[in-house]
Amino acid sequence: MTDLNIKTAEDLANYVREKNLGYVKVGVFDVDGVLRGKYMGRDKFLSSLEKGFGFCDVVLGWDSNDQLYDNVTVTGWHTAYPDAAVRLLPQTTRLLPFENDLPLVLSEFVGRNEGVCPRGTLRRVLGRAKDMGYDVLSAVEYEFFLFDETPHSVREKRYRDLKNITPGFYGYSVLRSTVHAEFYHDLLDTCRAMNMELESLHTETGPGVVEAAIKVDEALSAADKAALFKTMTKVLAQRRGWMATFMAKWSRDWPGQSGHIHCSLTRDGKPVFHDAAKDHGVSDVMRWWIGGQQALMPELLAMIACTVNSYTRLIPGYWAPTDATWGYENRTCALRAITGSEKSQRVEYRIAAADINPYIALAAAIGSGLWGVEHRIEPDAPIAGNAYDKQHAAERQLPRTLWESAQRLEASGPARELFGDAFVDHYAATREWEEREFRKAITDWEMDRYFEII
Repeated sequence: MTDLNIKTAEDLANYVREKNLGYVKVGVFDVDGVLRGKYMGRDKFLSSLEKGFGFCDVVLGWDSNDQLYDNVTVTGWHTAYPDAAVRLLPQTTRLLPFENDLPLVLSEFVGRNEGVCPRGTLRRVLGRAKDMGYDVLSAVEYEFFLFDETPHSVREKRYRDLKNITPGFYGYSVLRSTVHAEFYHDLLDTCRAMNMELESLHTETGPGVVEAAIKVDEALSAADKAALFKTMTKVLAQRRGWMATFMAKWSRDWPGQSGHIHCSLTRDGKPVFHDAAKDHGVSDVMRWWIGGQQALMPELLAMIACTVNSYTRLIPGYWAPTDATWGYENRTCALRAITGSEKSQRVEYRIAAADINPYIALAAAIGSGLWGVEHRIEPDAPIAGNAYDKQHAAERQLPRTLWESAQRLEASGPARELFGDAFVDHYAATREWEEREFRKAITDWEMDRYFEII
């Protein structure tokens, strides 16, 4: 990993001057976790390091297809889409190895739009943790499918009969990863060079599916790494004539793609989830954390299952939970308590898919855990065996559609307490828009089923 040792605006300005760079790439992640950015000339960049800069606030007012929301208040035709204040984050600087080590610098919205900024929302949640005396460690692991396709070919095929880079099943395959070793090594090397190093990388079960686990870090840095990983994996795939998808589920014939979130707490550098005197070594703090996550999961699901497609994954028997359940080392539950050594003990938030916006998903997972610790929320009894085969209380049932999830979020008092009214109102509106857009579509299923017979 390249150690730039850039922590301040002065450090970054000196680096740009020493390297005599003409341009720097800057970016900000939008509500869907899409990296929006541009090349910025040297003089403009150096000025922006000191004073910030303006980014057209339409990126807060459109969806992932650049279609304008008609139901949000922070921006729109009624505000005439002015520039939004943005601050550069020197500590996020990475060098892009495929752009001659050009720096990429992340940023976040400030001022009147800070309340709806995804990164800012997570930062506020982590401030709450800090006020409680805790630091949060997190890591995200993704599954993604790789295709021998291009952005043009998938559209020409209308996303049918796509060619995966490998056929069949074959999880943890040394054969598959060795045959395509160049891509695996490109990804491993890029992640190391860009300070988002992977702990592991392997094939999963399915045609061309890969799983990557990003190394644990302080939660805000972990979110930066998780968000960048998705973008850079897509870049590397397309540069070799392939495509990577992080959809929650791209085919009815294969399981969905997870984006599991791992979290633990420390106080003064010491882990607090482990207590050798307690059952399974689970401390009171860890138990209350699970209790909060379990209690609020149905209300916060829109922040985790954030697309219409997310809900096609949440069906029994496909490694995705359908109720707010938990268990020790139980992969059929929404929350998996991972027990072991003091340093390794953590909670895995398994409801999340690969389509998450990591900032927003981590805010939900961490915020609900902290809420549980604050209010000493006791979880249900842990599930032993197959959680899909058991009946669960009605309050543990998760919403089944994005629209329902958005309504639950909008009505949630704890969500407003944790994330603020501005975020909840704006984000819930964007999820309502997403489902409304979906309802306009005539699907292949409908055509096949109804065109002739009905």
